[in-house]
Amino acid sequence: MGAITPLDGFGLGLRRTHYPDFLDGNVPVDFVEVVSENYMVDGGKPLRVLEEIRAKHPVILHGVSMSVGSAHGLDPDYLLRLKGLADRIEPLWMSDHLCWTRTSAHNSHDLLPLPLTEEALKVVCSNIDKAQTLLGRALLFENPSSYLTFPEDEMAEWDFLSEMARRTGCYLLLDVNNVYVSAQNHAFSADDYLAGLPLDRVRQIHLAGHDPANQSRNLIIDTHDRAVCDDVWSLYAKAMAMMPLVVATMIERDDKNPPLPELLSELHLARELARQAHRVPA
Repeated sequence: MGAITPLDGFGLGLRRTHYPDFLDGNVPVDFVEVVSENYMVDGGKPLRVLEEIRAKHPVILHGVSMSVGSAHGLDPDYLLRLKGLADRIEPLWMSDHLCWTRTSAHNSHDLLPLPLTEEALKVVCSNIDKAQTLLGRALLFENPSSYLTFPEDEMAEWDFLSEMARRTGCYLLLDVNNVYVSAQNHAFSADDYLAGLPLDRVRQIHLAGHDPANQSRNLIIDTHDRAVCDDVWSLYAKAMAMMPLVVATMIERDDKNPPLPELLSELHLARELARQAHRVPA
């Protein structure tokens, strides 16, 4: 199985709004991350643009439809198309989410939550093993944002992720905003979450914005449509200080994308906080 090389760089999610910036200029990022499903095609302009940008920057493939929590197993056609994209782009690594998205007949296109049970863990690990074998590489899986829990839950989410990584050899994509959102929604400690993870298995961090608590439902919604808030920056600094090494960090914005300099300003702050956490000279 292909090993993952640690990267201490800082990058952005590549969105169509910023295609011209990346094609025409020298954007100061160490990598870009793209949503895999947007490029799992045989041709077309988006794929051509990605190949041009790949000539300038390393690329991470981040999927939303692997559905490792599906009791129906993985979609072989999906995995083959994903492998074709990976062979073409040669990404730094590939990632997806701890969730399920489909049944045997329907794809919800939503990152749906799993019960945190031993039964669900066995399904997830079996699916991850199959995906990693077919793709020939270790994968990263992201902790989800959460708005409900199941009465059947047998363990904390961080324990589920820890055991998943131990059993499959996969790595973790730590979304700090998702930790914050879930902690607020379910009244657990974000510090306990970080302390419970095998941080030596974290290879990438996501930073994003969210919609503050809805007064009627008292929920924080993970929207990725605004700047990273102060509380998430503080949690990121704490997480980075706990890491054995500085790991790859990315600003993720999926809607209401601002001009590129605004995102680069956030990325600069991430660099500074990581530098301070590990006492790295400027």
